[in-house]
Amino acid sequence: QVQLVESGGGLVQAGGSLRLSCAASGSTFTMYSMGWFRQAPGKEREFVALIRWINSWTSPTTLYADSVKGRFTISRDSAKNTVYLQMNSLKPEDTAVYSCAAKIRGRNAFDYWGQGTQVTVSS
Repeated sequence: QVQLVESGGGLVQAGGSLRLSCAASGSTFTMYSMGWFRQAPGKEREFVALIRWINSWTSPTTLYADSVKGRFTISRDSAKNTVYLQMNSLKPEDTAVYSCAAKIRGRNAFDYWGQGTQVTVSS
């Protein structure tokens, strides 16, 4: 089992920045990928970014949604079992509940999810 806890959400003006954190605990050694997703009111949940790794000493692979490419950066601190989402140049349309998720070895789906953190961007 893997437990995920997000933090770092809040209210920011358009053009500002926020950094979200997702701390993993439990059977973290089974994880090989973590991602961020978001859901705005009345909309479907959408993919934001993911990071995938083989081990702690090789560079991980990252992938971004087109809507955030160049503005958001996903990174991982393997020693802290924490994944970050640095969000710059925020826009009102980035307003959503952001959730992190994890994949474990032997599974190709995001089976574990955090509770989510609210990000609100004012215009």
